[in-house]
Amino acid sequence: MSAPKTQGFVTLISVLILGAVGVAVVISLIQLGLGSSRTSFATEQSVQARGLADACGEAALSTIRLTPAFTGTTPLTFGSGTCSFTVTNTGGTTRSVTALGTVGTIVRHVTIVVATVSPVTLTSWQEVAN
Repeated sequence: MSAPKTQGFVTLISVLILGAVGVAVVISLIQLGLGSSRTSFATEQSVQARGLADACGEAALSTIRLTPAFTGTTPLTFGSGTCSFTVTNTGGTTRSVTALGTVGTIVRHVTIVVATVSPVTLTSWQEVAN
C-alpha cells in the first residue's frame, strides 16, 4: 500500500518541478522580447535624431547661402522631434555649424565646417559625440 502513495508523491513532485522550469523559461522569453523591443525602439529614435540633425545642417547651409552674414541659433520642430542649428563665424568667409537632432531622449550632434559662404563650400560634415 505504501508503493502507490510513493509513486503519487514522486509524480506530483515531478509535475511541480517541470511546471516551475516551464514558468522560468516563459518568463525568460518574455524578458528577452521586452529587451529586444526597447533596443529596437531606441535604435529607431537614434536614426530619426540623426536625420533631424542632418536636416538642420541642411537648413543652416541654406540660411548661410541666403544670408551670408548670418550667425546665431535657430530651432526647428518636426513631427518626430526637434532640431536646432548654431552658425558661428570663425573668421572671414568660414563658418562652423553645429546641428542637434532630438527624438525622445536621444540626441545626435553634427558639426559642419564651411570653407566659403559664397558659394557655400564645405570642408567637413561629421557626426560628433555629445
